[in-house]
Amino acid sequence: MGIRRPWVAGAFYPADPERLNRTIKDSFTHRLGPGEPPRQRSSERKIVSVVCPHAGYMYSGPTAAHSYHQLASEAEPDSVVILGPNHTGLGGPVSLWGTGAWETPLGHLRVDEELAMDIFETSDFIDMDETAHLREHSIEVQLPFLQYVYQDIRFVPICMGLQDLETSREVGRAIVEAIRGKDILILASTDLTHMESKASASAKDHGVIESIEAMDEAALQNWVRTQRVSMCGYGPVSAAIYASKMLGAEKAELLSYSTSGDITGDLSAVVGYAAVKITR
Repeated sequence: MGIRRPWVAGAFYPADPERLNRTIKDSFTHRLGPGEPPRQRSSERKIVSVVCPHAGYMYSGPTAAHSYHQLASEAEPDSVVILGPNHTGLGGPVSLWGTGAWETPLGHLRVDEELAMDIFETSDFIDMDETAHLREHSIEVQLPFLQYVYQDIRFVPICMGLQDLETSREVGRAIVEAIRGKDILILASTDLTHMESKASASAKDHGVIESIEAMDEAALQNWVRTQRVSMCGYGPVSAAIYASKMLGAEKAELLSYSTSGDITGDLSAVVGYAAVKITR
């Protein structure tokens, strides 16, 4: 059983378990967060997928907490499929880590090996490739939040270097066909516009959010392309939208939008963050 060691602990989030737990808790109660700790869990689950940012917790943690606050209020899924963009260029076009566990300061999260193999066998182009994941942060930063709300949840990490519409739909289709009646949550990890003024970022990100709320992955891809939006995870979000519709989802709701400038006060060059839930 291979163990994937944390790559950005101590940088994007605290490496000390106590500090990490405190930082996550503070994200929920932050002025930009949901304002309260996770609620008592319901026996039902309507959320099919969520969108979460993946910057350092100092910047995007409060926004991410909105999605996790919603997840914590519903029944726990069987597993979570996490789709993240490939920032490093390592590995194949679409890479799946299929065995073992990932380590965080809060412990180990096991890969759902059966589901991972089912996704791999359902798709003609998703590779079993650990290389793409070794130095990639977009999936790793979601794990401590998952541990905070679910403790011992299993997951399948899929890293997308290729993010075009056809690839995104194929990834979504493979996930849906592999589920086979299981209760699976899909998590799309992305930040929005990078390093533009808050006014510029907000305008571009508004178009992104409108496309997600319309549950229109083609419109999202077209907006990102024509408006030159530096959204790093448009493929994962497109795949999540497509899969969610196949699974019967009917509504996408923006939970929170913020920028790094809301934290730092520097509005000249910000990064945009959004939390969204897609529900049946």
